[in-house]
Amino acid sequence: MNERAFPSFPEAMHRRQALGEIHARPYVLIQPERVILQFAFLREGDGDHALVSDLSRARGTAAPAEGASLHQMRWGAGTLRWERHTEFSTYLWEGPAAEEFGAPLHGHPFGSGFAPPGPLISAVRLEVRSDESALQAALKQFDLTSLCRSSVKDGQAEIATDFQQDGDGLTRMLLIDRGLTTAAVSALAQRLLDIETYRTLAMLGLPLAQSLSSEVRSIENSLADITQRMKAPARGDDDQLLGQISALAAELEASAALSLYRFGASRAYHEIVLERIRNLAETSMMGYETLGSFLERRLSPAMRTCKSVEERQENLSRKLSRATIQLRTWVDLELERQNGELLASMDRRAKMQLRLQQTVEGLSVAALSYYIVGLIGYLAKAGEHVDSTVDPVMVTGIAVPFVVLAVWTGVRAIRRGHSD
Repeated sequence: MNERAFPSFPEAMHRRQALGEIHARPYVLIQPERVILQFAFLREGDGDHALVSDLSRARGTAAPAEGASLHQMRWGAGTLRWERHTEFSTYLWEGPAAEEFGAPLHGHPFGSGFAPPGPLISAVRLEVRSDESALQAALKQFDLTSLCRSSVKDGQAEIATDFQQDGDGLTRMLLIDRGLTTAAVSALAQRLLDIETYRTLAMLGLPLAQSLSSEVRSIENSLADITQRMKAPARGDDDQLLGQISALAAELEASAALSLYRFGASRAYHEIVLERIRNLAETSMMGYETLGSFLERRLSPAMRTCKSVEERQENLSRKLSRATIQLRTWVDLELERQNGELLASMDRRAKMQLRLQQTVEGLSVAALSYYIVGLIGYLAKAGEHVDSTVDPVMVTGIAVPFVVLAVWTGVRAIRRGHSD
């Protein structure tokens, strides 16, 4: 029993997952005179796992574990391999090639009994040959208007394709092996499969960009109309303009949220395609276009269109934000002006109420003093009958200033109490 040379140290979280990821998807080892059929489907839920499980059980093979991203099984004279990716899953069958290039294949799993787990993205038929006669047969079948042909690996291999779909809807590719190792052939075949799959995924952003372009143009025109109306010196419809800009901003944000993932994914897939093309290290052949130059000429305009629409959305969002801030400022200033006028009006009314209150207080002092002096007069007249020396007129006259002063003092004290 071998002893460990080093102690068992505590491992960082996810260390095993990080180390295993580099070996998670090994190449399928390919020999010459073999053919690869690969179908890529968009993922919809966990339907692909259920499909692979059913296929495995039908072949007497253990189903993949929950959460597995790779599974393969024997299928006829070849091997069926399933891989799950973030957005899509691939089904690859590797088996013996037909006698002639492009001839019908038998024994593969993609017949009428195969239920696709989601919408089809790409379908590739890649033939690995060592016989030069297969190259001549392929060149006769490929479309010369889009035929790409190049030498790779210092002349040890040659690749050819027209990126066209045949009668079965498959993109046909040919890889001629002139002395590569099995590992090198397998890696080269995987790059070709990746190029076709990821270039299709990258192009999925183009239809969305084209559909959003007219929508963005409509919002741009509406914003231009609103900004022209904002230039008017006297405006009475700021609230209406603000509502229109808010509606445009909501519409733009909805479309931007819809396209955010798709445009980001298209950029990432495009980078993968470019990386795979660089790894091919193609050498051009006289009279033919390389795969890299062909795809660059087709993919770059599409990616620029996606980028253009995305940048227009971002610029338009900033313009809408600035217009919204400006209109809100104007609306706030107008509200402040109206509030100032309202406060001034309220101040005038308060002053008028104060004057009225002072007037009422004066009248109330006079009225109360009049009634109290009257009562004192009645008392003085009654006292005259008791004491003849009492002069009612004199008593009433002397009481007037004291009564007025007392009433005024009392009213003022009551008013101060209310103010407190």
